[in-house]
Amino acid sequence: MPDTPHDHEQTRRSMAGEVWHMCKKCKQIILREDFELNLHVCPTCDHHFNINANERIKQFVDADTFIPTWQALKSINPLKFRDRKDYGQRLKDLHRTHHDEAFVAGQAKLDGKDIMVGAFDFAFLGGSMGAVVGEKISRLFLCGAERNFPVIIFSASGGARMQEGLVSLMQMAKTCVALARLQEKKIPFLSILTNPTTGGVAASFAMLGDINIAEPHALIGFAGPRVVEQTIRENLPVGFQRSEYLLEHGMIDMICHRSKLRSTAIQLLKFLQRC
Repeated sequence: MPDTPHDHEQTRRSMAGEVWHMCKKCKQIILREDFELNLHVCPTCDHHFNINANERIKQFVDADTFIPTWQALKSINPLKFRDRKDYGQRLKDLHRTHHDEAFVAGQAKLDGKDIMVGAFDFAFLGGSMGAVVGEKISRLFLCGAERNFPVIIFSASGGARMQEGLVSLMQMAKTCVALARLQEKKIPFLSILTNPTTGGVAASFAMLGDINIAEPHALIGFAGPRVVEQTIRENLPVGFQRSEYLLEHGMIDMICHRSKLRSTAIQLLKFLQRC
């Protein structure tokens, strides 16, 4: 069957998308190669775009040192949950097109030093924390405690995974208990909060770092601004729950541009390990 004008238009747009990227905030057109070299940050307005877990870790750790772990762990449907689609089928569809889970974890080197590192992937069910994500995070902390390796986690999550109900909510306590084992041994944990970090993730381990670092203008909080406004029936301050607001009110320790995250983490670990 011959190509239609619609097919040609789709092809043209696809090719253009491979070469150019439009910033959703300032609407500037950016050469994709420059955009990627700038760590997925708009060079015009400095908007920090979401990036997947593998890209996040690749940008951060020493080249070719990341060893992923616990990849065989996969979520199931313990509650037989179904909304518009069966949860089990939804997971299978995601496994065909994406990572095996919303959290990637493993061991790597940072400035030549061993670390345990993990990153959420918001594209997988909103980076939600179910039983497998909670298990991976807990193991990350416990391995750090056992091997005497600092732990660094990049959070980007909508919170607990509703499809797993109380099983998901249990992960809040579980991850905090595992983190306590790391803290007992005085091994550093750097929590890096990216846009968005909300719900049960923000309400558990993500805000318990020795140093809590946020990327600029990241949304961080338990309930989202719209939910808070509807609950208290008042307008919220401008920038409420954004990184800058949280820093001003003592909820986080620092804001760090993506281009400086690696060097900042290296310096912080050197400081914490001397204490």
